[in-house]
Amino acid sequence: MRIELATMTALAALLTAAGTPVLAAEAADAGADADQRTIVVTGAKDGYAPKETSVAKIPAELRDIPQAVNVVPEEVLRDQRALSIQDALKNVPGVGMSHGDGQRDQVTIRGFSAISDQFVDGFRDDALYFRDLSNVARIEVVKGPAAVLYGRGSSGGLINRVTRKPGENVASFTLSAGSWDTKRGEFDVGRVIAGGDAAFRVTGALERSGSFRQFQFLDREAIAPSLLLRPGADTELLIQADYLRDARITDFGIPAINGRPVDVAPETYYGAANAREADVSRSRVTSQTVSLTHRFSDSLSLRNGFRHYDYDLDRRNTLPGAVLPVSATRPRALVSLNRSNFFRDEDGWSNQLELTHIVQLAGMRHTLLYGVEIARQTKIQKLYSSNRFATVDLYNPVLPIVPVDLGGTPATHNEGRFRNDGLYVQDLIDFGSGFKALVGLRRDWFEQRTIQRLALPNLYRKDAEWSPRAGLVFQPDDKQSYYASWSRSFQPSGEGFALAPNNAGIEPEKTSNKEVGAKYTLLGGRLNATVSLFELERTGIKSAAPGSTVLIPIGTQRTRGIELSANLDLASGWRAIAGYSYLDARIIRSLAVESGQPVEGKRATLTPRNSANLFVSKDFADRFGLGLGGNYVGDRFANPGNTVTLPAYVTVDALAWVKLGPARLQLNAYNLFDKSYIVSGHGTSPLLNLPGAPRTVIATVHFDL
Repeated sequence: MRIELATMTALAALLTAAGTPVLAAEAADAGADADQRTIVVTGAKDGYAPKETSVAKIPAELRDIPQAVNVVPEEVLRDQRALSIQDALKNVPGVGMSHGDGQRDQVTIRGFSAISDQFVDGFRDDALYFRDLSNVARIEVVKGPAAVLYGRGSSGGLINRVTRKPGENVASFTLSAGSWDTKRGEFDVGRVIAGGDAAFRVTGALERSGSFRQFQFLDREAIAPSLLLRPGADTELLIQADYLRDARITDFGIPAINGRPVDVAPETYYGAANAREADVSRSRVTSQTVSLTHRFSDSLSLRNGFRHYDYDLDRRNTLPGAVLPVSATRPRALVSLNRSNFFRDEDGWSNQLELTHIVQLAGMRHTLLYGVEIARQTKIQKLYSSNRFATVDLYNPVLPIVPVDLGGTPATHNEGRFRNDGLYVQDLIDFGSGFKALVGLRRDWFEQRTIQRLALPNLYRKDAEWSPRAGLVFQPDDKQSYYASWSRSFQPSGEGFALAPNNAGIEPEKTSNKEVGAKYTLLGGRLNATVSLFELERTGIKSAAPGSTVLIPIGTQRTRGIELSANLDLASGWRAIAGYSYLDARIIRSLAVESGQPVEGKRATLTPRNSANLFVSKDFADRFGLGLGGNYVGDRFANPGNTVTLPAYVTVDALAWVKLGPARLQLNAYNLFDKSYIVSGHGTSPLLNLPGAPRTVIATVHFDL
């Protein structure tokens, strides 16, 4: 089932046209509109300091969750003009950046890769692509294992995007332009209709941007219509669709020599001279979601959510393969280039049936959640590769012209079939006297089958695993909340990728988390702060080699750390989001050797020991405002052998905005002092390190109609 761009554009136009007469009559019917807005509720906005979260899948305040949860609200995304998941997660402590083979969002959380731990509205979204934020209301990052509700994965945590939903009258258009030929437009139109029994919303974006990186470009279209129906006072039906097309250069960054990224201009590209034909990644993602909620009473409700997605990727790339240093026969250092064509075609669906029951038992209030999840995925992949395709000068590369298609016999061609069935139960218990507990248990049956389309044996395995969680919360008053928790998750051998002969017989990896912390709600709820102390341990870690799905065994990793975060939103107009993390993330047991070095005892890749973020803004009578912020990222290692260091860096960002009638004019400056730095790496290779952007300025005009 595929929804192409033309179809969705037509639907968006139809919905927008349907709302236009109502928009014109808004001034004459303001009172009725206000009544309608109270009928269909999507949740109040909390500025920079949100109080509630959806990650527990029940109505819950952040202070009730015995686990660190960081929220990046819509207002922060707006003020920072965040255009990517990476931009948004600069506001979350404990997150390390990966360039994701130049074709996908990928980060580490608390030292562990979160490659398959992306979610949208609680549904797994593990396709390998760059997400768009035009339909995102907020981003929630759960720290530590969350398999008790979400199933496999989430060693260091997971990322959940909460989408914009129908239920409010809105009409806005946003245009941005700036450095590196940045050009982007967005729209968001929604109305409550039919006397409050229905509402629609449609968001979209179009981007045609350049980059400071040589040859790089970004062509992107996104559109997301949604419809909310209320056939009865206690029943809601939400229908959502989403389309995203993305094309860009597949950029693996720059190589390294003598333990550091090579000292070249940040735009230097190590790939094909005809990169705009030969090194492009093109992805297309469509999804459809239907959620039905029925409230039987104030204490009993049922929700069924179904999501289907379709994803295809055409990735062609040239990347650094090996550095050939100066020698008696080689007067200048060289770097070899590898080349590959990689194709993915995925189709999958998942269904969640959840019953929420609030009941008083033995003088205690229980908020019980019972859930059943069924998911099916098919993932077809084909890889063509050629190593040492060409060799260029390390410091002054003269790039080769390469064929767009490699041809020949593929190195990999298979179909992966994934079946997941899960049962789970959770109980939020209020004992009274300030004591609460959140306990849960999930049982998963995860089946993987790899069907080879080459002369190789098919592979199969099935795992059945328990994922428990237990947490205790003590709240002596409305301002303080102290917690202790323990949780565990599992990671199947293939997880989001095809099985291989080297992992088909391996038991799932296990991750356990012990955490204590405190959450403070001060200044009448306008200041929320969290401090957490934790120990995470994961056994049998495996990681993908650059540009492929071949697994490198790593071993057992342990992360001990402390995180602090704060969100401030004062009535006087002062707002802030801040965080700090200290992570001692190490491989404590391993037989692996990488880059000639034993991996045991080394620090986890892409994980700074210290990192911090701060962004402060001030608005003046809601007429104009200023903002200033910065990020500090400590030294990181690019590869498991810790032979290449990505140096520490500090970047400073600034904001200024003014309202002129219905328009908000905004100016954002990033990396204000034009520092050179490496923003991300691959995680298993010392040679693939992506420079950060020089000073960048983006001007934005936002119209509220």
